[in-house]
Amino acid sequence: MSRDEFLKQAGLTGASILILNGCNFFVSKEETLDTSLQGVVIPKPDINEDIFSYIKKVKGEFNMTLYRQILGAANEFKEGDKTLNIAAADDQSRTYARKLLGNTKIESLNKHVVYNDGILELIQQSTQVNPFIENLTLQELKDFTLSQPEEKIKEIMPSLSSDIIACLVKLMTNEELIEIGKKVFNPLPNSKIGSQGYMGARVQPNSPTDNIEDISWQVFNAWSYAVGDVVLGTNPVSSQPESVAKIENALFDIITSFDLEETIPNCVLSHIDIQAEVEKENPGSTGIWFQSIAGTVNANKTFDVTIDKMLQYASERNGHFGFYAETGQGADLTNGHAEGFDMVMHESRKYGFLRVLKQKIDALKGDNNSWVHVNDVAGFIGPEVFRSKEQLVRCCLEDTVMGKLHGLTIGLDICSTLHMDVNLEDLDWCIENVMPANPAYLMALPTKNDPMLSYLTTAFSNHVKIREQFKYKVNDAMWDFFKKLEIIDEKGNPTKHFGDPIWVYYKFKKTKKDKRSLEEIYEEGKQCIARIESRGVPIAQGYGNNYWDLKPSLDKKVHYLYEDAKVSLWTEMNSTFIQSLPASVPIITKSENRKDYVYHPESGEVLTPNAVEKVKLLRNSWNENTPDIQIIISDGLNARALMDEGHLFPFLDGLINSLKDYGYTLSKKHIVIKNGRVRAGYACGEVLFGQKSSPPKSHGIIHIIGERPGSGHHNFSAYLTVAQSSTWNLKRSVDHNISKVVSGISDTAYTPEKAVLDAVNIINELFLNYGKQVRIA
Repeated sequence: MSRDEFLKQAGLTGASILILNGCNFFVSKEETLDTSLQGVVIPKPDINEDIFSYIKKVKGEFNMTLYRQILGAANEFKEGDKTLNIAAADDQSRTYARKLLGNTKIESLNKHVVYNDGILELIQQSTQVNPFIENLTLQELKDFTLSQPEEKIKEIMPSLSSDIIACLVKLMTNEELIEIGKKVFNPLPNSKIGSQGYMGARVQPNSPTDNIEDISWQVFNAWSYAVGDVVLGTNPVSSQPESVAKIENALFDIITSFDLEETIPNCVLSHIDIQAEVEKENPGSTGIWFQSIAGTVNANKTFDVTIDKMLQYASERNGHFGFYAETGQGADLTNGHAEGFDMVMHESRKYGFLRVLKQKIDALKGDNNSWVHVNDVAGFIGPEVFRSKEQLVRCCLEDTVMGKLHGLTIGLDICSTLHMDVNLEDLDWCIENVMPANPAYLMALPTKNDPMLSYLTTAFSNHVKIREQFKYKVNDAMWDFFKKLEIIDEKGNPTKHFGDPIWVYYKFKKTKKDKRSLEEIYEEGKQCIARIESRGVPIAQGYGNNYWDLKPSLDKKVHYLYEDAKVSLWTEMNSTFIQSLPASVPIITKSENRKDYVYHPESGEVLTPNAVEKVKLLRNSWNENTPDIQIIISDGLNARALMDEGHLFPFLDGLINSLKDYGYTLSKKHIVIKNGRVRAGYACGEVLFGQKSSPPKSHGIIHIIGERPGSGHHNFSAYLTVAQSSTWNLKRSVDHNISKVVSGISDTAYTPEKAVLDAVNIINELFLNYGKQVRIA
């Protein structure tokens, strides 16, 4: 079956336009991988030797670099720690690092801070002093937590700093982490979410076009499998307040129609400033407020988050639903803010930050009945952080325990990107190995493949299987609702309506006093599903041999998309295609090959010396008649997105003609980058436009690049960046925070013709911001 035939049969057509601000995805130049180093080597320590006596023995005095290396070496191996040269060289060094750490008193660890900033100070202020804890070694603390019941552990939890909790999990095996996970629980107030024996679900109704029908029907779809009791949480494509408000209202309408206002909240995962703006304009429409957070002040700047901002918002969350945070190991590293210390400790500090916000909310209300929880998005970043199924399980277990020991309700997104070494079946294995630790909830989508974010996560069917395999339960209030909905019977067994989203839609319409017959509403429902699937959003209906199996036809489509993504990821931009581009300047990055590019993203951000010289020659050819715009073309993570017929050339031709109509001058030659990341485009801009001029002039780049594969469309994006020459002149000053992007471009999704219109409108806005007069076309 050809790609076009498959897309037509599967109904995969869709579109998206994405505006990004402040979203950095890759490691900074200061933290690039040194492949010449094999890791931290630690010899056998003396009996009862602790970290600080070892450092003094080796260095003669305290040494921060060696301290961070020992702490990092105590972790199970992950590529992200290796990038910072703090991972153990081998298992023996890891064992010795853990021995040193286990022999160290908690008081000494607290006195030697690996990195100090405002977040740490906030965590320290919120951590209770306990002499009993301070006098324990870390090994003794480990023995205590493993041997004592939940109530005894909870007595000391307020006295455990985030760094101590991070060090504690370093010493534990997976089995020991599971033992802690199985006995420490922090349920959300007035619910069973986060309780022992319960496993909830965040419905993740994502749409590549923010289409309300797509979003609403995925909720109906989830509830048809008795899944979805924690939050209805949509990742928006657009963070414009009007668009966010529209989605919030749609989700809230479903909730209120079924009288579930006190049972489950709605949430649109835009920036918290946008949610606050929407709430101000539409009081009562937002549910729980979301924000991605980091563990350091600098890393939080990536999310446009400050301590004062979050504390202020915490003081406003005095309703039943408070905060929903998302975190993930390695996010700080890939955002260029690793600060020299390991990913486990970074992650723990995020939970410490959220614990402070929770304390603020609790103090405001005078009691503890506001929902605050965290979702650990464990595998979303990619192989530069970790790449194997074993590492994904380890990360999930570490984070589950760290979250619980902070007193938080913690859920997981057990997920992987399509360029990790984790396939669809591996993800099932990961779920089975993590579930004994009993996290509070998982994500829930119609299939494992997110139709907008192009990554693998947990499907509705996974939740059904987990309930069967581990005997976990859904929050009581929602379980009663599912009985009322007639999805399950009084004994908890599936009814004839199980897996039938149209039945849930029928029930929804009846709450609206719809007078039509069952047959009429069912016919409308079938038409709705046909439209939704035509936009590339799958809807699960029925089941296979077991209640927890996808229908074979849908399962086949999911596997097709996975295999197509793998082929796309490893396909290289060939010389024939490059030569077909008119007047091109082909260059390469420092990626040695495609494998190096995929597994070490930072290598694809840096131009080779020869590439820099070629870009300089292009600049010199302008003879000081510097154009307004340079077009750059990169393969990105999917060269097929550019090479497929009807993709790049209709967009490129239309873009050039439209820009000229608006009076822009364009470079006569396009730069074509093999193994190029988005930041490679910024590097070109620095060389081309970073010359001092008086008065300062504005120049822009349009970087056309293949997107992460997975949707089947082979989409590409256009990153649009405009800055003054004085800004281009400052190394690494131009980044994602000032760029905008039109995404999802292909002949079967957001058509090149439509994308041209959006791209030109955005370019006009960006140049107008710098005072350029734009001709009205």
